[in-house]
Amino acid sequence: MSRTVELKGTAASRGLAKGPLVAIAQGAERHRTTQGDPSAERRELQNAVEQAAADLSRLVDALEEDAAAVLEFQIAMLQDEELTGPVFEAVAAGEPAPAAWRKRMEAMMAEYAASEDEYFRAREADIRDIRDRVLRALGGGNGRVAAAGAILVGDDITPSHFLETDWSAGGGIVLARGSAASHVAMLARSRAVPMVVGLGDIASALAAEHSLAILDGGAGTVLLSPDETHKRQYGLRLRAERQVRQREAESLLAPARTADGVAIAVQVNIADVAELAQLDAAACDGIGLVRTEFLFGAGPELPDEEAQYVVYRRYLEWAGGKPVTIRTLDAGGDKPIAGLTPQGEANSFLGLRGLRLSLARPEVFRVQLRALARACAHGPLKVMFPMVTHPFEMDQAVATFDEELRALQEAGVACARPALGMMVEVPAAAIAPEGFRADFLSIGSNDLVQYVTATARDGTTTSHLYDPAAPAVVRLIEGLARHGRARGIEVSICGDIAGDPEYTSMLLGAGLRTLSVAPADLGRVKAAIAALTLGRG
Repeated sequence: MSRTVELKGTAASRGLAKGPLVAIAQGAERHRTTQGDPSAERRELQNAVEQAAADLSRLVDALEEDAAAVLEFQIAMLQDEELTGPVFEAVAAGEPAPAAWRKRMEAMMAEYAASEDEYFRAREADIRDIRDRVLRALGGGNGRVAAAGAILVGDDITPSHFLETDWSAGGGIVLARGSAASHVAMLARSRAVPMVVGLGDIASALAAEHSLAILDGGAGTVLLSPDETHKRQYGLRLRAERQVRQREAESLLAPARTADGVAIAVQVNIADVAELAQLDAAACDGIGLVRTEFLFGAGPELPDEEAQYVVYRRYLEWAGGKPVTIRTLDAGGDKPIAGLTPQGEANSFLGLRGLRLSLARPEVFRVQLRALARACAHGPLKVMFPMVTHPFEMDQAVATFDEELRALQEAGVACARPALGMMVEVPAAAIAPEGFRADFLSIGSNDLVQYVTATARDGTTTSHLYDPAAPAVVRLIEGLARHGRARGIEVSICGDIAGDPEYTSMLLGAGLRTLSVAPADLGRVKAAIAALTLGRG
């Protein structure tokens, strides 16, 4: 029997799984040579693209809405002439269809992979999925089926491969690369499929002929060839986890209250409208953060006013009268957008990002503000501006919004003025919030902790200094909560620590009464709140 080996990666989807290791099959095209006829090559490629889109469409028809939305993004990419046009031009110039398609897709994959923003890096898997589907179609294609209950292991996994896999008997995913922000990770969390990413080179472990693994998605660990003691421990932990999940499920639809009756508003963070299909609006107190970066980075062109309005209105309709807070474009820093954010800044985190960028690009900013003003006619919308450093920035943003609102009103377009607030993620704003004209404040703990501790939060060698519970950070949060009470304005928190039960007592003890968390964290945060006693309102 092989020696037990423990691997440590990044947690992407909580849960435990035990099962046989099965390598993830990688799509590949048929070995072929050019036919020497560009028109024939073009027809082959056109047929392959259409077949790939048709296959995805058939899969969409068999899926629920949340999963279908992931594949609909891929279908839209396949139908986008901005994507396919350069490939057909290369084929017309004599390049073989498979080579041209691969070259174009891999250039796009490299562009996504080079992004400093994990969310955009995670979209690389969608482009890889498109690449492999069309290449398989060019070569005849084959289905990929793994045994139910298997733990799939490999470099990465595409969304369609995940959706074609039978998870009814359990199983999990172990990836050398991957991302906790990928579409696959989102789908894994929604289906309670344990997933660990970022393990590095795991080929050597497979080469050692490990046949069985125990996966802990919450801890980000994988045990290869577990011994009998590990198996018994797994059984005990599995029973305990099921009890915890049951308690979280019972908390999910209940109002969030502490043990002594203090009401806490628990809202959700959303990055993509497709996430709404996974979530019951009754489980939360509204949306505390809509990240609009995905909308701006999802296609080859920036979204126009109508496209944005439709999406923003969808959030409000889903919330059914509960508040929805939409953050204006937070591009720059770790979220570059081609053609919009500057290239080659010495330190992009201290450069033209967030509201700074929006004010510098008013032709883009005003389109978003108009769409938001129109959407506000459909429900209780709140709009917040990111990366606000000085009061004059907030004043300029509010004045710009009011100009666009008046223009819409004069044109007879249905619109309304939302509450206009700001993210507090820069120490200058956190230390002196009284100087800002804001209807509400939302603490962006990820950047605030990063700037206060002068420590990147992306797994660098100084990540151990990135401490959300550092006294300086806690003091700033307490000061912001006091400021909100004194001014009679809401102060919430929407960073990662809001969804981590380890920090729930600290945040409520600091005076916060509104938390905005990832959808997957709703149940466990509510359960953590219910176990606390504050002794005051």
